Amino acid sequence: MKIKKFGGTEKLVYDLVLPIAEELGYDIWDVSFEKEGAYWYLRVFIDHEDGITIDDCEKMTRPVSDILDEKDPISQNYILEVGSAGLERTLCQKWHFESCIGETVQAHAIRPIGGERDWIGELTAFDGEKITVAVDEEKTAELNIAELAYVKLYAEIDF
Repeated sequence: MKIKKFGGTEKLVYDLVLPIAEELGYDIWDVSFEKEGAYWYLRVFIDHEDGITIDDCEKMTRPVSDILDEKDPISQNYILEVGSAGLERTLCQKWHFESCIGETVQAHAIRPIGGERDWIGELTAFDGEKITVAVDEEKTAELNIAELAYVKLYAEIDF
């Protein structure tokens, strides 16, 4: 995986919606603008320390839609989605990794590394190119970001 850098459209949208999010008490976790099939999707992922509800997404959607209609930063048609970053959100920007030190993550390798492809444990370090995951008291994995398919927060859910 690569550390994500906002493209031009994503950066424009981020800058437009950040004041709205801050006014409503939310954080912007990510903005993505990507084509899926015949359609373009603009997704704004929000977060809050108490979690995000459907009502939160609804509160954010109207003002975001209004500012995008007013400023019109995207020339093609697209579908706007405002949603929660989710419990098992993907870490894709440097600040994501830095802010999640001490959290439990799941890292998945593109190809096996030392015979393994998956690690679940505490994210203990990030240096911009590598992460360190403490799998247990005796096992630590130092993994190059470039060799990973994804790193995401891990939530063990009991049913």
